[in-house]
Amino acid sequence: MADANPSHAPVPPGATGCLVLASGEVAWGRGFGAEGHAVGEVCFHTAMTGYQEIMTDPSFAGQIITFTFPHIGNVGANPDDVEADTPHALGMIVREDVTAPSSFRSVERLDGWMKRHTRIGLAGIDTRALTRRIRGAGAPNGVIAHSAEGVFDVPFLIEQAQSWPGLEGMDLAKEVTRETHGGWDGGVWRLGFGYGKLAEGESKTINRPHVVAIDYGSKHNIFRNLVQAGAKVSLVPAGASFETIMVLEPDGIFLSNGPGDPAATGEYAVPVIRRLLETGKPLFGICLGHQLLALAVGAKTTKMFQGHRGANHPVKRLSDGAVEITSMNHGFAVERDSLPAGVTETHVSLFDGSNAGIELNDRPAFSVQYHPEASPGPQDSLYLFKRFVGGLR
Repeated sequence: MADANPSHAPVPPGATGCLVLASGEVAWGRGFGAEGHAVGEVCFHTAMTGYQEIMTDPSFAGQIITFTFPHIGNVGANPDDVEADTPHALGMIVREDVTAPSSFRSVERLDGWMKRHTRIGLAGIDTRALTRRIRGAGAPNGVIAHSAEGVFDVPFLIEQAQSWPGLEGMDLAKEVTRETHGGWDGGVWRLGFGYGKLAEGESKTINRPHVVAIDYGSKHNIFRNLVQAGAKVSLVPAGASFETIMVLEPDGIFLSNGPGDPAATGEYAVPVIRRLLETGKPLFGICLGHQLLALAVGAKTTKMFQGHRGANHPVKRLSDGAVEITSMNHGFAVERDSLPAGVTETHVSLFDGSNAGIELNDRPAFSVQYHPEASPGPQDSLYLFKRFVGGLR
């Protein structure tokens, strides 16, 4: 990193925050949000908008996000632009200081929102240099720290970064999943009205096919899209048994996104998914759900060198050659060469050729690595929800 200082150097004047990597590199900046420190994997995200959605995406549990766009926080924060009830990313690293909001939708400053949710921010970092480092050497373990007094125990922070085990082999779905099962009644967002609630007749009509969604760390907008496509949605925890799911009498099953190593989560999720496949009921998976479906049919997953995180990822649909502009957030991928007979690859990343979708040939199950509900295209991939819900019953 161009602005890194060795660990033995004194704290620069005015520095109230730092990023400490397991290698011993230290980048000094200005802290905001909550004080303290957090250890995790340092990644970068290329989206220019949607920082609240990104920070609250449960898939970012265990990660510290470097935003490549320099002006983060300029539209403030509001209660609508979130994907979960609380942030799951550990912290954010940005180039410029958080400024006063310029959006009429803002209800508070981003730095205030971060502090209220006990998340650490770090400004004044050369995010270009940090991004280039991650691209060249892979996503490192690191610690983000904020002290208003400018007091840091750098050797301790280095030790924290070096002792953190990393995301490989880590099951984080159990830490972010819901604890009980229940229904989803969230409505579609409207300017001036927010999301609201579905009317009784909309959410529980017998004419709507019933989707049971397994919550491995799901984003709320996925469920809104399922409802908008015509489904009634029920949610169950990541560790729900086959019997718990089937007693709800689903017409189809959805496998959600989520954080961590799919192989670790798969230890309890894959046996359930295999039994669900045996029922012949339609299955649809997104991100971690895609990886778990692949594991359930005998494929393998692997840790990526730097991962895919952004809202501008081109994906080729192999059935007709169309290109979808997608949102991605994953540090693990399905190994293309491990896909068994009877499984068709449906989508590939045009950035690196990695797998981005599969479909089973002998039963109604398919999945994608990217996030169609994030709408970066903005509607390039919404057909997936219509396809899934339209194929039920």
